[in-house]
Amino acid sequence: MNFNFLSPVSDLVLAHNELLSSQALGRKLKIHSTQHGIPDLDGVDLAIIGVIENRNDINYIGEEFQLNEIRKSFYSLFPGSWNTTVADLGDINKGESVEDTYFALKESISILVAKRIIPIILGGSQDLTYANYRAYDSLIPMVNIVNVDAQFNLGDSSKPIKNNSFVGKIILDEPYNLFNYATIGYQTYFNSQEEIDLMDSLYFESYRLGQISNDITIVEPVLRDANIVSIDLNAVKGSELSLGQRYSPNGLDGKEICAIARYAGISNKVTSFGVYEYKPSKDDEMTSMLIAQVLWYFIEGVNCRIKDDDFLDESSYQKFITLVDSQELVFYKSNKTGRWWIEIPFLAEVNNKLKRHTLLPCMHQDYLDACNNMIPDRWYKAFQKNCV
Repeated sequence: MNFNFLSPVSDLVLAHNELLSSQALGRKLKIHSTQHGIPDLDGVDLAIIGVIENRNDINYIGEEFQLNEIRKSFYSLFPGSWNTTVADLGDINKGESVEDTYFALKESISILVAKRIIPIILGGSQDLTYANYRAYDSLIPMVNIVNVDAQFNLGDSSKPIKNNSFVGKIILDEPYNLFNYATIGYQTYFNSQEEIDLMDSLYFESYRLGQISNDITIVEPVLRDANIVSIDLNAVKGSELSLGQRYSPNGLDGKEICAIARYAGISNKVTSFGVYEYKPSKDDEMTSMLIAQVLWYFIEGVNCRIKDDDFLDESSYQKFITLVDSQELVFYKSNKTGRWWIEIPFLAEVNNKLKRHTLLPCMHQDYLDACNNMIPDRWYKAFQKNCV
């Protein structure tokens, strides 16, 4: 495999790692080092890749950054009762152009996902999510993206890509592989009414910060259906972060962002996960430790994955049928986990590209709503996307 564009983990980080307890996470990782090179990926389940690229940040002023403090914090944690193997493959440094960095990241993700290794990307500006998305062009026919962010990042797609407009490029650039885009934790005052209306007209999903703070479990179904999960640290409220990282007095707290990461890990469909918009500062310990804990919870979630969406075995699920406005809705409940799905039978009939979306994750509340003659919002948006 060609990973020539990856630079090894810093010797300073490795020296720090040697001083940690033998039970610490850093002592159990497969690490890309100057001395030993890229580790053997046989048996590896997750791989960390840093990307030192932020030139498409709208506030970029030429500053450099590194990920050493995140690694120190992450390495110092202790693993859970895990059965997965994690590697740290080092960093992709800035290419001559941003497009060169995109290419290196795209190729790295494509190789790893094809080998059933989940890449964990540490950035850098969030426009790197575009390169993450393009890595799936040759892997799967349609892609679902979940963005944990205070903003939608739709932007003006006619202008060069930036970290506040990369989603517009994902929507409009060929090949068209995007099925669903969902934003978790958006804050209305950071988004124009035009963007809010566009999200609605495209039948994309959005979950306001207040909704999540009231009941974080509402985001589990959309994360269960995601292929790519991208976290913008600006979604986290300022009091949880270091001085240089603070963006807004309102946002997700540390517990909520870790819970979202765990939901992403538990999802059987999530095959890449990224944390972006890291801006180190002198008082960096708070942000680096929060990111380390977000990674920890994602890996914890991966270790808790249960294959519960195979509905060929009738003894593994319960089936419920309701009638809403003359529309028959079919629900499935897993006997293993108690998780719910709703059937969308027409998708397979109309568009073969969408065949994998015929079972849509949902909540028990969606079934109760259907029993009260209310069509679930996720079902309705999936239906409308197929009709337009």
